[in-house]
Amino acid sequence: MSSQTPEPPTHQVENLKLENGDGDARSATFEENFKLFAKFGDPKSDGKHITLSNSDKWMKQAKVVDGKKITTTDTGIYFKKLKSMKVGIVDYKKFLEDLAKNKKVELEEIKSKMAGCGAPGHHGLGAVKATSTVDRLTDTSKYTGTHKKRFDDTGKGKGIEGRKDLPDGSGYVTGYQNKDTYGKN
Repeated sequence: MSSQTPEPPTHQVENLKLENGDGDARSATFEENFKLFAKFGDPKSDGKHITLSNSDKWMKQAKVVDGKKITTTDTGIYFKKLKSMKVGIVDYKKFLEDLAKNKKVELEEIKSKMAGCGAPGHHGLGAVKATSTVDRLTDTSKYTGTHKKRFDDTGKGKGIEGRKDLPDGSGYVTGYQNKDTYGKN
C-alpha cells in the first residue's frame, strides 16, 4: 500500500505485522480472516461460524499449530469445551484465550499470526509436475476406436460431436465417395 501521504509510525508497524510472508502487503484483520476461513470449503456457509476443521486449517497456515507447543489435539480439546460444532467470533475469541492461557502463549501473538497468514488456500505446495505416464495417457494421437473420434487432429476435444453418433440426414450412405457431386458435371 504505497500512498503519497506519510503514515503515522504505529500504522506502519501494524502493516508490517500483518504483512503476508509472500510479499503481499495487503493487511487483513483477524475478523476478515475469520470470515474467509469460516467459508473455506463450505459453499453454504455465511462466514459467521467456524468449525474445528477450518480453525485447524487456519492455525496451521498461520503456523500457530506447530506440532510441538500447540497441536491439533490441543485445539480439539479446547474447542470441544465450547460444546458446539460451529462457533461464532465471540466464542472463538474465548477459545483462543483459553488455548493461549493453558499453553502459555501470548494471545496477541496468536491473533497477529492468524491475521497475517493470508487468505485460505493451498500454500507451500510446488507446481505439479506431469510425469511420462500422464503424458502417455493424455496423448490423443495414440487413442483408438471410438475414443479417437472424440478429438480433432490437434488433440482438441470435439464436444458432443465426438460423443454421440449423430445421424447425417444428407441422404447419402456412410462411406459414399461422390457425396454432393450429383449434377455438378
